[in-house]
Amino acid sequence: MDDTMAALIFALVVAIGLVYLVMTAQFESWMHPFTIMLSVPTALAGGLLGLLITGKALGLTAMIGIVMLAGIVVNNAIVLVDYINTLRASGKDRKDAITTAGPIRLRPILMTTSTTVLGLLPVAIGIGEGAEAQAPMGIVVIAGLLLSTVLTLVLIPTVYTLVDDFSTAVKNKLGRKKEEMIEGE
Repeated sequence: MDDTMAALIFALVVAIGLVYLVMTAQFESWMHPFTIMLSVPTALAGGLLGLLITGKALGLTAMIGIVMLAGIVVNNAIVLVDYINTLRASGKDRKDAITTAGPIRLRPILMTTSTTVLGLLPVAIGIGEGAEAQAPMGIVVIAGLLLSTVLTLVLIPTVYTLVDDFSTAVKNKLGRKKEEMIEGE
């Protein structure tokens, strides 16, 4: 059992790493995927809270649910960050892009979350033959997705602003260093 848990933890780390690399290529940025990946710890907290509330153990099926969750929860943040970037590319400033993107992307985010939660509800409840063993997986995904969705709508715009400020400061500093090097020649 310990070998299996270690393998699943390794799978979780690999899944998070691969998701980050794919997003880095998609957004052509190292910073925006970092913002998006912050939805994973919130989902993990929600999944563990769901297990705690229902009294289920963190076993094999729950760990499989956590690995699934790492790939599922980033979708909401991607939808939000991608639309913010689209609005900024069309000329909106950051604040307007964030305040516009939130309400417009709220409906698609809630719809995808709702369909996933409703689809996994029979699994979480344990309906059907042998379904009791799969219940922890459903509970982890549902609870993690619900908490992550709520926090994504608040946390991602805030972190986006902080990361964008940091990225701008680094670019400005590097730009000045480059100018100083050119002037020094």
